[in-house]
Amino acid sequence: MNLTADVIVPIALVTVSYALCLGISRLYRKLFPHLRYLPGPKNPQLLYGNFIEIADDDNASIHEKWAEKYGPTYRLNGLMKTNILVTQDPKAVHHILRYSEEVYHKPDATRATIGQLIGNGVLVVEGEEHKMQRKVMNPAFGPVQVRALTEIFVDKSLELRDYWMREIQKSSKREVIVGAGLSKMALDVIGRAGFNYDFQALSEGTNSELSRTFAVLFGTFKRTIFDIVRIQLAGFLKLPGNPVVRDARSQMERIGNELLRDAKKAAQSSKKQDGMGKSRDLLSLLVKSNLDTNLPEHQRMSDEDVAAQIPTFFIAGHETINSSATAAIYVLTQHKNIQTKLRQELLAVGTDSPSMDELNALPYLNAFVREVLRLYAPFTFIARAAVKDDVMPLKEPIVDVNGKIHTELHIKKGQLIQIPILSMNKDKKLWGEDALEFKPERADTEPEATREIPGVWSHLLTFIGGPRACIGWRFSLIEMKAILFTLVRAFEFDLAVPKEDITFKRPLMVPLSRPIAKSRLPDRQLPVILTPVNRDN
Repeated sequence: MNLTADVIVPIALVTVSYALCLGISRLYRKLFPHLRYLPGPKNPQLLYGNFIEIADDDNASIHEKWAEKYGPTYRLNGLMKTNILVTQDPKAVHHILRYSEEVYHKPDATRATIGQLIGNGVLVVEGEEHKMQRKVMNPAFGPVQVRALTEIFVDKSLELRDYWMREIQKSSKREVIVGAGLSKMALDVIGRAGFNYDFQALSEGTNSELSRTFAVLFGTFKRTIFDIVRIQLAGFLKLPGNPVVRDARSQMERIGNELLRDAKKAAQSSKKQDGMGKSRDLLSLLVKSNLDTNLPEHQRMSDEDVAAQIPTFFIAGHETINSSATAAIYVLTQHKNIQTKLRQELLAVGTDSPSMDELNALPYLNAFVREVLRLYAPFTFIARAAVKDDVMPLKEPIVDVNGKIHTELHIKKGQLIQIPILSMNKDKKLWGEDALEFKPERADTEPEATREIPGVWSHLLTFIGGPRACIGWRFSLIEMKAILFTLVRAFEFDLAVPKEDITFKRPLMVPLSRPIAKSRLPDRQLPVILTPVNRDN
């Protein structure tokens, strides 16, 4: 046993991190004393603060309970008693998202952690650098480009259907693990649609170097707070990080550079032949946009920045659809009447391979997807930090613990802020008293107040809004519609465990939620029973 490496170093890291956190906490409370007078829950734990309650929340509804008790704007206790401002006030949220380039960035700790894993892609960079990357990347995510990718979404959905059909034929239980199949499909989709790489995960293809590398990076991305603190501390103190993660990151950079080199060659070759390329994967489209002669040289992305988008595509494209589609299937098991009505609409379509326009023309499918993304948004909250002093307007005034009324908040540089996406999507003040009910027909009778939600899509905060809105929201929507179109036509869905066994708990400090069976922990999966649909009846 290596005593130094195995015992002394971990103890030293914990000790130093505790001391640093304690010092930061004391400094933070001196810098932001005004927030201590805002209403909010008590601090249940010195180290983790109210994050303990968020992690222990079975139904991902803790922010709703706090908002009901303290109002739309309140204070939370973060790590080591730091004050976190939480708001779902529409006026305040609009202000934060509108000025996300100038004032409200992702916290440095979050950016440092993600950046060490996937590089400085569009998820990590801020300010002018983010603006430049978005400008180059936006053309790859437009409606025309997503329309061209729809065939991939449908083809891979059909492969998932066939994969599950083979799975249920192996056992009389007819049980499948939803997340396992969806994960394979999402990997195949992002490979083909992202950079024209075929993982063949659904056809039990080879365990490629790229898929193994991604598994390491993504596994690290979802770790708990101790791992996050250790990664951040290692970078702060210039200590060696996890060698497995370091090697995986190095391999991802090498593979990314190879994929980028091939994409650039293909783009240049196509340009010589007919002036435009035939490839429609995101990386090829990004390369073409970056090589556009109308783009000034100083606005072009470096090869390093372009390559950094590859793991970014992985993280964003994989987990969002996995969580959303898992939630959709869970909803189908709980609302058989909705499942039947949806299936009737889908079976009336005379093809197994619909176009994007055909998917968008299905009213009940669109209403169902919207309601899933409202009530089961994959990311339950987002975090921001003010990079300069600001004044935040409020729609609903705050009465602090001393009885003082605030119609605006003076935000100091460094202030941490949390926007509870899921809670705002369920706010009864915006959606009405039936806000917690799953009602696809809600889209036909939507309250006027929901128009105040500053989301990029359909008056929801699911894909955020403003300059940092999810760049791939069209991609995610059509992929989810393709999945549901294919699977609901093929199977009837039932839970394989009692409803009481389902929880929406997530790893500590990870704002990602999906339905999972408590009896299947630590796998964090949802088991369902599939019954093939008899189309002859």
